[in-house]
Formats: sequence, C-alpha cells, structure tokens
Amino acid sequence: HMMITTVRGKFAQVEGELELDENEPRKSGGEIRVAAASLSTGFDARDQHLRSADFFDVETHPWIAVRTTSVGPKDDGTYAVTADVTIRGVTKPVTFDVEFLGTTPGMRGGRHVGFTAKAKVNRKDWGLNWNMALEAGGWLVGDDIKLEIDVAADEVAVATAAQSQGAEAEGATAAA
Repeated sequence: HMMITTVRGKFAQVEGELELDENEPRKSGGEIRVAAASLSTGFDARDQHLRSADFFDVETHPWIAVRTTSVGPKDDGTYAVTADVTIRGVTKPVTFDVEFLGTTPGMRGGRHVGFTAKAKVNRKDWGLNWNMALEAGGWLVGDDIKLEIDVAADEVAVATAAQSQGAEAEGATAAA
C-alpha cells in the first residue's frame, strides 16, 4: 500500500466442506466459499472501495470460491495443495503450501482439525486491475498478494450411502 506498507484484510464469512484422509492425504480435498462483501481491513473507506467494481465487484460476484484439485506431500512434512480459485468469475489454479496442525477431539463429537495455507498470487490474474500512480512514482496498490488461510474445522457426519465424513471451515485471512 503506497509502496511502503502492508494492508491486511480478513474475510469474516467463510463456509465449506473438507474431506480429510490422514492415511492417504492425496485423497483429501474440499471446497470453500467466501462472501466477498465480508472483507474487512479495518478502514471503512478502503473496504468500500475493495467491494466496488474496481476490485471484487461484490454486487455482481458475491462469492469467492476455492476448490481443491490435488494434494501432494512435500519432503518437509507439509503439503502442496492446488486449488481452483474463482474471483470475479475468473478461475485460476493456485498452489498453496499447507501445514497440517493436527487433530483433537471436537466439541460436537468427531475430530477438530487445523491447518494453515499460504500462497502468493498476482491480483491482476483475476481482473483486480485498479491502481493509481503516486506523485513520487510507483503505484498505490502492489500486484502481488500474499494469501494466508487459517482453518479450524469440526468433523460432522454426512448422510450418504458410504457414510463419508465432512467438515465445516471457519476463517480465512489475506494480506496484501
């Protein structure tokens, strides 16, 4: 932001389903939906601008979607998780570095799981092109965005023929 600071934002409304297979992580995956209008950076005027057609265009595109396409273990014990990320109707693959934080007994029965995911993307890949030149040179908004997603999920039973298990996702943050 203005070439010298980092703006951090948080999406408050996140929902989704995850499938976690601790024995065969490659079989894990999920889909998360984020209400674009729930973005907050702590500065109302900036938040309003980010929700406008200049950026997320929440009137036309109210949801951001993240759908896992592959999960692979890395040598350091973390995972490379590739997902299709849809923003403003544009879908692009993003590979996240994911650290599985573990499981504990959940308050609803089942397990409570946690993990963090990080990736760096170029906002222009999704048509988030607005910018303003600064008098001193440079641009108001940088192109690279650091995504940091913190997930705490509770396992819930899903009524299917196979009695598979799902989870509800909570919380996502992004830093620019």
